[in-house]
Amino acid sequence: MMHTYNYDSVLNALAELKGEGFNIDYNINTKEFFSNPHDFEIVHIFRYEGDSSSDDEATVYGIRSKSKRDKKGVFVSGYAANSECDATRFLIGLSIKSRRGL
Repeated sequence: MMHTYNYDSVLNALAELKGEGFNIDYNINTKEFFSNPHDFEIVHIFRYEGDSSSDDEATVYGIRSKSKRDKKGVFVSGYAANSECDATRFLIGLSIKSRRGL
């Protein structure tokens, strides 16, 4: 089950996830996503919207391995034009699949 929350800052979302054991930084460790995409699921989405512009928007994903439930981490994605990367596109597709129950 996926949960979506709004927080005052990305740091607040990261702190809450860290308290729940989401310790891996998947912004750095993206290799596993591409080699084993079927093994991951997004279980939390935290959305941050800045006051001044859309460039301040970000999403924090709480991601868990399906096979190793204690293997949990986070991925932070921005909405600025330069924030689009392969891992971000992959996570967006993964979250859509999760919502549809596929």
